[in-house]
Amino acid sequence: MASPSKPTTGTSSSPSAGAESGASARRAPLRVALAQIAPALGDPERNLAMHLDRIADARRQGADLVIFPELSLCGYFLRDMVPDVAMRRDGPVIRQLIEAAGPAALVAGFVEETPQHRFYNATFYAEGGRVVHVHRKVYLPTYGLFDEQRYYASGERIEAFDAARFGRVGLVVCEDFWHLSAMAIMQAEEVDLLVCVANSPARGVSGPRIGTEEIYGKLAASYAHLLGAVVIVVNRVGFEDGLCFWGGSMMVGPDGRPLAQAPVLDEALVVAAFDPADLRRQRLIAPLARDERLLLTIEELQRIKRRRYAW
Repeated sequence: MASPSKPTTGTSSSPSAGAESGASARRAPLRVALAQIAPALGDPERNLAMHLDRIADARRQGADLVIFPELSLCGYFLRDMVPDVAMRRDGPVIRQLIEAAGPAALVAGFVEETPQHRFYNATFYAEGGRVVHVHRKVYLPTYGLFDEQRYYASGERIEAFDAARFGRVGLVVCEDFWHLSAMAIMQAEEVDLLVCVANSPARGVSGPRIGTEEIYGKLAASYAHLLGAVVIVVNRVGFEDGLCFWGGSMMVGPDGRPLAQAPVLDEALVVAAFDPADLRRQRLIAPLARDERLLLTIEELQRIKRRRYAW
């Protein structure tokens, strides 16, 4: 199915916090725009215009945060075009996007070039007129149809950061989401919001659903439960190199229940809300992060390191 030229728009919201007490219960619901787009391969100018259009639409709908997919400014199967579309995190394109977002926070994907001319599959989080955090994809898939290690350097950090309105935020890119080690780090970082941006192609069939769509849904729900956090996945749509990207972007509450779901295969801008009080409620019901034994985990990993690497 071809993606439409104009996105569909949807809204949804989570239940209100009721009469719960505590600081989180007094905070207003936060609105997030899932910008499910079909980036043009190797065409930053066209993609910039697309981003500006979606940001304007999201702001009209009162979004506090706008999230685009992995490599949203350039497309996925770049191969030898990687150096041609690369940019610095403080470059003019990213500055223009931040200015367009105004008071809203923003997440978008790009190829980052460092002063040493290394290239990373990267995603930035910006708010308050500046880039607050950049995550460089750690796990670069190089199997089957994927060949990322040939073109990108691997990121060396999986860390959360503090956001003005969203608490403690974790940001990962596609394959990172499939590794339990990354999620264990996010739990230790005590995240309130986990954002995964993806370029996930359709692979396999599970009944009436695309196989990768079903797996991402299960992972998002499981991580939401285990982290006691809101989990958001924003995936792209469209076609590249004969492959179809399935979309299906989603937001899952800390109890594992879906709060928003974008359509499969079509472009969309879905604006949905979550109530920060839901974090408090779920952590009272299932205080998994509270009971996690971090020092024990570190000691056991050190023991395994000595055994596996003979150190």
